[in-house]
Amino acid sequence: MITLPTPRGTLTPDRSLADLTWLRVGGPADWLFQPADEADLAEFLRALPPEVAVFPMGVGSNLIVRDGGLRAVVIRLGRGFNTITVEGDKVTAGAAALDAHVARKAAEAGRDLTFLRTIPGSIGGAVRMNAGCYGLYVADHLEEIRLITRQGEVLTLKAAGLNLRYRQSDLPEGAVIVSAVFRAPAADPAALAARMEEQLAKRDLSQPVKERSAGSTFRNPAGFSSTGKADDVHDLKAWKLIDAAGMRGARIGGAQMSPMHANFMLNTGGASAADLEELGEAVRKKVFQSSKITLEWEIMRVGEKSA
Repeated sequence: MITLPTPRGTLTPDRSLADLTWLRVGGPADWLFQPADEADLAEFLRALPPEVAVFPMGVGSNLIVRDGGLRAVVIRLGRGFNTITVEGDKVTAGAAALDAHVARKAAEAGRDLTFLRTIPGSIGGAVRMNAGCYGLYVADHLEEIRLITRQGEVLTLKAAGLNLRYRQSDLPEGAVIVSAVFRAPAADPAALAARMEEQLAKRDLSQPVKERSAGSTFRNPAGFSSTGKADDVHDLKAWKLIDAAGMRGARIGGAQMSPMHANFMLNTGGASAADLEELGEAVRKKVFQSSKITLEWEIMRVGEKSA
């Protein structure tokens, strides 16, 4: 039997993850660790047996945990990792700080990170996925991050070394981001507040924000379309391909592609992780048959399927 170190934070065995994800599905993690602070996290990882897998988890906004659960220590940051400070043009945010809160706090100080306002999730996930909206990405503003490696080493990495690209980054395996520093241009706080209200209104008209979803299901494709013409990632939209394939509103069990936005997957009630993943794969198959384009999942899927 593997013996885990005893941290100052909370370590819970066999913890269901369903209630920690926006889609409300999934089995248990072997352990859920909520560290007390950076030192607690570093000490825990340093003492953790190397054969034990680690999975850093944010607020579960872009995640499907499969029904069989996760054979790992899931690390979820909470209080102590959500501080937001503004000094000059630098905005420093803990990894657990919500993207929307960072945008608002920066705006109040006259600093523009408004692109974060409608992005679901927390800063750690936003950095890992190079999240973006309205033509701007984390990569456009990120200066550096602070992380703790799987071996318990505390590192500061410049954004230039993360190879940030569309919905991807290069981070050490098992590393946990604990904070990020952004450069934000100056702007009038009232104008920033008004812009964010406009963004929210626009989002609410086009996205099923009151439904149980995980944001965009598939990445917007890049590369070549079925005609052989190169398409920019911003011009070729996943929702249009799903619509053209006749999969808007498609259902399997309690899982449904939103009738409002074809690239949003919903748990309409009682869906399993298997339902959601099966529906996603059915959409990918239909889109390929229709357009010869293979959609790539944007939602992360982790864990084991039920036996």
